[in-house]
Amino acid sequence: MVSKQKLGGEVKAHMECRAKVMKALAHSSRLFIVDELSRGERCVCELTEMIGADVSTVSKHLAVLREAGLVLDERRGVQIFYRLRVPCILNFFGCVEAVLEETARERAVAGG
Repeated sequence: MVSKQKLGGEVKAHMECRAKVMKALAHSSRLFIVDELSRGERCVCELTEMIGADVSTVSKHLAVLREAGLVLDERRGVQIFYRLRVPCILNFFGCVEAVLEETARERAVAGG
């Protein structure tokens, strides 16, 4: 028989940590940043130009990603460079793409 886990104490704390990471990814600009950082480190100025938002907005997005443990930053002179802390986060993107493809396929079959 499989033992049933309950949401409380240590389990709840761990699930809340997971939720923090998921929430950090729950914005299209932050998803774009993570995707872009998969290609290598970028400075805030590059990301600002790519996203088409002002520096303060991009910096706030980066702070959310940093606080969730997804990215690391390094100051070099007046610029700050960001990189992924753990590239395995990209595995999650592959899973999301699989969900999107499966959903689209099911809709196509249901539609006709």
